[in-house]
Amino acid sequence: MPDSSPYSLHMEARYAPLERIDVQALIDACTERWYNQTLCRVNDCVVRLGILHGEFHWHKHDAEDELFYVVEGRLLVDLEGRTLELAPRQGVTVPRGVLHRTRAPERTVVLMLEGAGVVPTGDGEKGRS
Repeated sequence: MPDSSPYSLHMEARYAPLERIDVQALIDACTERWYNQTLCRVNDCVVRLGILHGEFHWHKHDAEDELFYVVEGRLLVDLEGRTLELAPRQGVTVPRGVLHRTRAPERTVVLMLEGAGVVPTGDGEKGRS
C-alpha cells in the first residue's frame, strides 16, 4: 500500500509468548478508523486485532484462509453476490482465493486468525467499487 494508505497496519507481533495480551488497552488507545495490529504468533499463524470503521478494498488471499471474529460492533463481509453480517460473538472463515471486502458501518472490533505470511491488504487486489 502507498504511504497515503488509510489503513494503519502493524505486522510485527506486539506480544511475546507468555506475555499478557491486553486487547482492551489497545482498543481504548486507538483513534484510527482502520487499525490492524498483529497481537501474537501461534505456530504458523498470527492473531490480529482489527479496530475498524469504514470500508476496506476488494481483495483475496491466494494461499491462506482467514477467520474474522467480531468482539464488538458489526462487520459486513462482502462476497461476490452476497453479504454476510456478523454481530458480536459471531465469526466466519473466508477460504483462500475468495474475493472479499470487509465493511464496518460503526466502530467495530474484530479478532482475525490467519497464516503468518498473509498480507492484510491481499495478494490479488481487484479494482472493484
